[in-house]
Amino acid sequence: MKLLVDTHVALWVVSEPDALTVSAREAIAGAEDIRLIVVSPWELVIKSALGKIDLRRPIEFIVKELERECGAKSLAIALAHVLEVGCLPPHHGDPFDRLLIALARVEGLTIVTSDHGFAQYDVPLVKE
Repeated sequence: MKLLVDTHVALWVVSEPDALTVSAREAIAGAEDIRLIVVSPWELVIKSALGKIDLRRPIEFIVKELERECGAKSLAIALAHVLEVGCLPPHHGDPFDRLLIALARVEGLTIVTSDHGFAQYDVPLVKE
């Protein structure tokens, strides 16, 4: 399975692995390819600056640890991904999540997330 991890899942893999469900841990452990959208670290920095999360560790450490822990590679944003965002129905208002959904659809990836709003889209999910 080829996975795209949502931002909170990436953070949990590194700092709170017990927060992951068994199905998420099994999917990550058995995945042939794990991707992290390049805006996820930026989203973490923004949420940390707003006081919504406490990173406890530098963002560089989190990204490198995710790569070391499960072999995650970054996935750049292409024009096709941005154009796909425009094709999505407006079920979800978060621009980061809409981009994640579009990327998964274009690249044929399964998203690992606990966000219930993703289920409204035609995209494969591993639910948290």
